[in-house]
Amino acid sequence: MTLVEVGLRYLPLGYDLRRVVDDGMTAGGLSLARTKVLQVLDRRGTVRQSVVAQELGQAPRSVTQSVEALEREGLVEWTADPHDGRSKLVRLTPEGAKALAAGTAAGEQVLREVFDALRAALSGAA
Repeated sequence: MTLVEVGLRYLPLGYDLRRVVDDGMTAGGLSLARTKVLQVLDRRGTVRQSVVAQELGQAPRSVTQSVEALEREGLVEWTADPHDGRSKLVRLTPEGAKALAAGTAAGEQVLREVFDALRAALSGAA
């Protein structure tokens, strides 16, 4: 089997792992995609929405929808840009920081469970 064939065989595994993590995080209240937006704001502070889009490698329109949903839930808030009256900045709220911590913990728990099960399966196969 070539390295390309091995890579192609494991691509679905990455997709499945992402889905399992997202499902676990969503059950805890915050999807993986929304957690990523909050992570950017946590890391970068108060920024323009275009910065969030750039960091995530997404189209600004996609980020707009996520940010608007997060704002409706009180997890982020808009503020006027002091350097450009036409622009707005977005920042994490205290509730957003709590949701981010919970979402991150939920994702980490799912990953621990997945890799503990994998480790157990590999130990039993040895």
